[in-house]
Amino acid sequence: MLTKNSIAFSIALLLLVTGQVWAQPNTKDSVVTRKDRKRDVLLETSMGRIQIRLSDSTPLHRDNFLKLVKTGYYQNILFHRVIKNFMIQAGDPDSRNAPAGKVLGNGGPGYRVPAEFKPTLFHKKGVIAAARDNNPEKASSASQFYLTQGKVFTEAGLDSVETYRLKRKIPAEQRQVYTTLGGVPHLDQNYTVFGEVISGIEVVDAIADVPTSKGADRDRPLQDVVILQAKLIKRKRS
Repeated sequence: MLTKNSIAFSIALLLLVTGQVWAQPNTKDSVVTRKDRKRDVLLETSMGRIQIRLSDSTPLHRDNFLKLVKTGYYQNILFHRVIKNFMIQAGDPDSRNAPAGKVLGNGGPGYRVPAEFKPTLFHKKGVIAAARDNNPEKASSASQFYLTQGKVFTEAGLDSVETYRLKRKIPAEQRQVYTTLGGVPHLDQNYTVFGEVISGIEVVDAIADVPTSKGADRDRPLQDVVILQAKLIKRKRS
């Protein structure tokens, strides 16, 4: 007759064999401190390092991302959706050790983060924003995020985005950025931007350029691009 302890051990062993277990975080790791909020996030990927500075204007997304980073949530997770001249997306825990061809993009910790749209935070090249499903509140996925690459727009191109996608005017200062640096304007005020890349934008460009699948796992890189580690680092003084 199986005891509760033996059942628990059997389940744990099964999960370990199938690669679904990672280190259980300490309780203190899930607590975001004032010191944490003054640090940047470093993504160490299989293609290089990307340093991200989170925005204090989006405290719900900032603290949620910091918590996930501190607890090791992003270790060995893939960039599972990559579209050149658009964005690179990661954060699905089901991508960890996922076999080639597996369709990804539906995993997460089981909760959403309320939308935090800010007029000053827009989808210029190099921002980090939260992915989401099609929910009426436009609440964000708790773990899935994307880094924008986008493209440089002409004034006529932005006029078209205003008319057919946004149904509103793009502020003049943002138009200037979209016509020089570039970005993805049609996502503005529909997905929460909560920070930006301050170092390693060339890595974002390199990831965006990798060959991707045309099959059922469309847009998944043919060779895995992995977040080896995500960690908090001290900000350098300017």
